[in-house]
Amino acid sequence: MTTERANVDHISRTPGEYFQRNRDMHPPAYTPIYKTSVGRSPQKALLSIEQSLSEITGPKFNHNELGPLDHDMIRNYEQGGEAIGQRIIVHGRIMDESGKGVPHTLVEAWQANAGGRYRHKKDAYLAPVDPNFGGCGRCLSDEDGYYFFRTIKPGPYPWRNYVNSWRPAHIHLSIFGPSFSQRLITQMYFEGDPLIDICPIIKTIPDEEAIKSLIAPMDLNSSIPLDSRAYKFDIVLRGRRSTLFENRLEGN
Repeated sequence: MTTERANVDHISRTPGEYFQRNRDMHPPAYTPIYKTSVGRSPQKALLSIEQSLSEITGPKFNHNELGPLDHDMIRNYEQGGEAIGQRIIVHGRIMDESGKGVPHTLVEAWQANAGGRYRHKKDAYLAPVDPNFGGCGRCLSDEDGYYFFRTIKPGPYPWRNYVNSWRPAHIHLSIFGPSFSQRLITQMYFEGDPLIDICPIIKTIPDEEAIKSLIAPMDLNSSIPLDSRAYKFDIVLRGRRSTLFENRLEGN
């Protein structure tokens, strides 16, 4: 191998920093309509810090680390029967900011049951606990970044923000990506839910397109007749950093 080719290969394998997040799309930290943000929001300006090697590399996962039913939340907690509720499939593609599929990335999901109650000792909502539903699962994306899991459609639930506040039905998702800097924790909502437009948490998001990206449309083409409906939810992670603006990290 020539020295020139070796240098090119070395550069292509060297991890680069990631795109700075577009903060115009994300909700501001201080949003009084979401009451708990008042006490949790930072009081000082954010700092732009150069990413370290430990942040632009990350954990590696493989199928040997997953159980055979980890992706099937309808059955992975069964205590003599399957989970009760509308059976659904959630699927989509994990992509970087350039639109390239992110392979072998861990997708973790957790949610309330069909009645809107979490399996958590501090959840005091009156809806009953489903003995056959644990409310969590995980899967790995394939070579092209595609993922899927089975579950039941969660129910909405009340919460103490203002009088008669209700959260829309949603599924929490954690995606690791190929590095710690790419880890994303988000919520997936369902097309047609009337609670989306009045949810104080969603209303903190200033960008309409960003809100739409959190809403999964129903996908009848991927549904299983007489069994499960499908919802398609694509997820975009941070990609390799663009060219530096005047050599300043904060310029991206």
